[in-house]
Amino acid sequence: MDESRKKKWVAWAVAAAIFVVLMLVTPAIPQDEAYHHFADHRTLFLGIPNTLNVISNIPFFFVGVTGLILCHYKDYFRLSSQGELWSWTLFFAGVTAVAFGSSFYHLNPNDATLIWDRLPMTIAFTSIMAIFIIERVDERAGAKSLAPLVIAGVLSIMYWSFFDDLRPYAVVQFVPCIAIPVMAIVIPPIYTHSSYWLWAAGLCALLNA
Repeated sequence: MDESRKKKWVAWAVAAAIFVVLMLVTPAIPQDEAYHHFADHRTLFLGIPNTLNVISNIPFFFVGVTGLILCHYKDYFRLSSQGELWSWTLFFAGVTAVAFGSSFYHLNPNDATLIWDRLPMTIAFTSIMAIFIIERVDERAGAKSLAPLVIAGVLSIMYWSFFDDLRPYAVVQFVPCIAIPVMAIVIPPIYTHSSYWLWAAGLCALLNA
C-alpha cells in the first residue's frame, strides 16, 4: 500500500473512531416534538395547510432544475472530471427533491413526514462535501467518497427514524459546516471564486438552524 493510500485509510479510521467514541460518551438526542410547531399555521389559498411554509420550498425546484440542466449543457460549468459531474448532479438533484420533500413535510408536520424533508437535504449536503474534497483535497478521493458520504447520510436518517436518536444525523449535517470553511481557508483552491465555499457553509448552517 502506497503512502498516500495509507494516509487516506488512517484518516477514515480516525474519523470512524471519533464517531464511535462520540456515540459511546454522549446521550441520545431525541427529536423534539416542538420542532413541528411552526408559527404560521394559516391556510391562505387553494386549501393548502401551512400555506407559506409549503410554497416557500418552490424556489428549491427552480434552482435545482437549473443546476441539473447546466451541469449537462455543453460543459457549462467546465467540470474537471466525471466524479465532479456526478457529485454536482446529485447535489442539484437533492436540491430539486427538497422542493417536494419539504413541501410534503410542511403540509402535515410530524416525525414520519420529516424523513422526506431531511432525506433530500442530506443528499445535497453530503454531495457538497464530496465536491469540496474533489476541489481541495484530491479528485479521485473525492469521487470515491461520494457514495459513502451519501450512504452515511441516509443511514443517519434511518437510525433516527428507528431509534429516535439524532446524534448520527447531527454529525452528518454539521461536520460540513465546520470542515468546509476551515479547509477553504487552509487548502489552496483549484478554481476561482473559492470564497463562495464560505458562503455555502454559512447557508448550510442556516438551513440546519
